[in-house]
Amino acid sequence: MKTQSKLYLYITLSSILLFFIAVWSINTGVYDFGGKSAFEVLGKVITGDTDLSLSDKYIVWEVRASRIVMAIIIGSMLSVSGTSLQGLFRNPLATGDLIGLTAGATLMAAITIVLGGYFREYLPEAVQFSLVGIAAFVGSLLAMMLVYKISTSGGKTNVVMMLLSGVAITAIGFSIVGFLIFISKDDQLRDLTFWNMGSLAAATWTKNIILTVILIISYSILLPKGKALNAMMLGEKDAQHLGINVERLKKQIVIIVSLMVGSCVAFSGTIGFVGLIVPYILRLLFKSNYNFILPLSAIFGSVLLLTADTISRSIVAPSELPIGILTAMMGAPIFIAILLKFKKSI
Repeated sequence: MKTQSKLYLYITLSSILLFFIAVWSINTGVYDFGGKSAFEVLGKVITGDTDLSLSDKYIVWEVRASRIVMAIIIGSMLSVSGTSLQGLFRNPLATGDLIGLTAGATLMAAITIVLGGYFREYLPEAVQFSLVGIAAFVGSLLAMMLVYKISTSGGKTNVVMMLLSGVAITAIGFSIVGFLIFISKDDQLRDLTFWNMGSLAAATWTKNIILTVILIISYSILLPKGKALNAMMLGEKDAQHLGINVERLKKQIVIIVSLMVGSCVAFSGTIGFVGLIVPYILRLLFKSNYNFILPLSAIFGSVLLLTADTISRSIVAPSELPIGILTAMMGAPIFIAILLKFKKSI
């Protein structure tokens, strides 16, 4: 009970931190609200105050608020997906972007953007509306299945093989994306640039609703897996002796992580290293206790991405720095730190 109380305390404190960052984010921008703060304007929008200009309402609600919500959702899902993979494979380098999931999702999304015009009209209307999202999920799932098949032999997953196969799939994926960029038209080229550099500028409430549904489904399956992932740290055989259905756990995590990563890529493009940075920091604080790390990574992933997005749209205002550049700048030093730690342990 004491441990559970600590977890609730940490979740509460981190949620308060996220709230203050959201307030800072919604008040950050070049648009002038005529002496009012954007947070005040948002309050009037929520309460239905009619004494607001359409431009004020649009900027606060459709532009900033929707973007903040998307940053919170996508940051959370990327972080939890990285944490889940690291617990499953017992390796801090196992994240969606490092083992090829992001590349697979980006490749299928790029194929849909450039070549979708040849077959889109033959598909049902409901599929046409979310074709890029479906393609990104399929690409992510196929990449995960391929990595898992290459790196697993006799029921055991070789982590070195997993990382190397991820590097190979990423190289292949982005080389094909490069070819698609070469043959694409101007409007397709703009879309592909968005995917490769990552951005939350295309946030809408419709997309947020879709992402929220995916988040609820995914978290209802993943977040209770803390005990199982703790058991996996002992090894697969010991986890089985403790009553964990290892193969079922692997399939669940692989499919759900592919769904989350594919959805994030579909709506925000390639945003790397979020699933590496947050779990690494949380492990420094809580060792490898996934009962703490999993739920907290859901919140701190939101904190990280929302902070990075707010900086990206204000540091060179009124222009916008692609958010993928910022997360890569933060993630690369942590990646090197993990490698150096492994070097000392060899």
